[in-house]
Amino acid sequence: MSTQTTPSLSIATFGAGCFWCVEAVFERLEGVQAVESGYMGGQTENPSYRDICTGDTGHAEVTQIHYDPSVITYETLLDWLWRSHDPTTLNRQGGDCGTQYRSAIFYHNEAQRAAAETSKVAAQAQFSAPIVTEITPVSTFYPAEDYHQDYYRLNAAAPYCQMVIRPKLHKLDLE
Repeated sequence: MSTQTTPSLSIATFGAGCFWCVEAVFERLEGVQAVESGYMGGQTENPSYRDICTGDTGHAEVTQIHYDPSVITYETLLDWLWRSHDPTTLNRQGGDCGTQYRSAIFYHNEAQRAAAETSKVAAQAQFSAPIVTEITPVSTFYPAEDYHQDYYRLNAAAPYCQMVIRPKLHKLDLE
């Protein structure tokens, strides 16, 4: 009789521009069990992609990262966050512009808040401009529409994937 147990997973929630890019990075890390794209940080209930693209809902595109903390730590996830996007540009990542593309860490508990603050201070040494990443308590997570989930894996030949996501993964030595 097998008594395998499922590891106790923790959740990290990050906004770092287009969730397609963020998802593609974090799902490649050992210890990450699942990454789900969605919306957080706004005032509209059950927003759609169309809604958040207006910039009027207050939501950020985010990824919820379900990870095994015995394999990968929250601090390691934060290190990958700083490496995977430009945290010094306000409401913008590359060609994506608007509050929905802001750099944000939504913390789930006091330990995550403290780790995020410490990590942000340490990461500042890597950037000449000030880091503008907000560190905010988690709020309601609204999963993005199905066609946004696993976007890179399912659409690797799409132009956005070829021109934006694939080069990012290569730069980070993840593909």
